[in-house]
Amino acid sequence: QVQLVESGGGLVQAGGSLELSCATSEFAFEIYGMGWFRQDPGKQRELVARISRDDVPEYADSVKGRFTISRDNAKNTVYLEMNNLKPEDTAVYYCNALLSSGSPLFGSWGRGTRVTVSS
Repeated sequence: QVQLVESGGGLVQAGGSLELSCATSEFAFEIYGMGWFRQDPGKQRELVARISRDDVPEYADSVKGRFTISRDNAKNTVYLEMNNLKPEDTAVYYCNALLSSGSPLFGSWGRGTRVTVSS
C-alpha cells in the first residue's frame, strides 16, 4: 500500500521559514511528478508546487519566489522549502504523486502536516 508521510510543519511568525518533507514508499517514485498541496478549512485543496520526474519545478503564483520544491529519488522523498511565510500560507500541507494533468495520482492522502503562520 502506498504511503505518503508528511512532516516538518509547525507554528512560525510571518517572515519565517519552514521545510516540509514527504517520505513515500510502495510505488515507483522516480517515474512520477510530485506535488505539494495545501488545504485550509472550508477551502478546496490546492496545488502549490510541483516537480516533474526530470526535476522541473512549477509554482502557484501565490508562492512563487518564496517556496522551493525539490526531490531526492534515492530517498523517495520530496521537500518543500518555504521562506517569507505569510499568514495566508496557514493550511495543512499534503504531498501526492501527479498525473500529467496535475491531478493527484492517489485517492488516499497522508495525514498532512499543519503550518500555522502568525502575524
